[in-house]
Amino acid sequence: MIVALVIIIVVGGIVALVGLLAATGLRVVRQYERGVVFRLGRVQEPIREAGLTRIVPIVDRMRKVNTQIVTMPIPAQDGITRDNVTVRVDAVVYFRVNDPVKATVQVQDYEFAVSQVAQTSLRSIIGKSDLDDLLSNREALNQGLALMIDSPAVGWGVEIDRVEIKDVALPESMKRSMSRQAEAERERRSRIITADGEFQASRKLASAATVMSSSPAALQLRLLQTIVEVAAEKNSTVVLPFPVELLRFLENATAESAPGSGAMAAGANGTSAWLREGHARPSVSTRPHHLKNRR
Repeated sequence: MIVALVIIIVVGGIVALVGLLAATGLRVVRQYERGVVFRLGRVQEPIREAGLTRIVPIVDRMRKVNTQIVTMPIPAQDGITRDNVTVRVDAVVYFRVNDPVKATVQVQDYEFAVSQVAQTSLRSIIGKSDLDDLLSNREALNQGLALMIDSPAVGWGVEIDRVEIKDVALPESMKRSMSRQAEAERERRSRIITADGEFQASRKLASAATVMSSSPAALQLRLLQTIVEVAAEKNSTVVLPFPVELLRFLENATAESAPGSGAMAAGANGTSAWLREGHARPSVSTRPHHLKNRR
């Protein structure tokens, strides 16, 4: 009787121990994780997928690897661009693990490794680019930076999803220089537009002057319209219309006086020539006329 009881106790203990060991060998892998099992230090295939899985207690060790996209900011890096401008650039890299075995076996800490490669690649891309490219052509730089980071990351089982340059910090002196350059460019465009408008207006005015010259009444109507526009405003401006006929009269009078002045000039030239030929200059007495009569 006692022996049977001891046997029952031993069997029960063995069953409980087996059940405990079986319970400790159960693992839950989440949907975004993959399990890499090491049995006595060696990787076991296949990789454990999401759900409930079982490992051998004491013998097996399972390491879970997150396969979600990781967002990692790249610290700001100081560098000199190809056109010798000092800048400070920071970025962000998005990556995920596509091979849990490599990410576990090939590299000790894949996140730290990706961070270091990203910082080195960012400094390299700064030195190979111009300032204008950093400010306006970021898409091409992002693609080039992603390729530079992805090249070593492939061997670690890491896939680079995308890389984005966040901010480009410039020195204050460079900001002032760029501001002056932009202001000068805007001033140049403004002057070009103003000059183009004046050119078009001058062509229209020339056409209008041609039309008015063929019809004097049109010029009078324009003068009357200008007087009406000025009189409509409440100001102290006095408008005195000047007849066009008076201008024509003055023009004709000036043209008629021109031949007389020409004749006077011709007479003076003839007198000078007669004197040069040897004729004596007529004497003119300076004595008064009444003294001559007395003698």
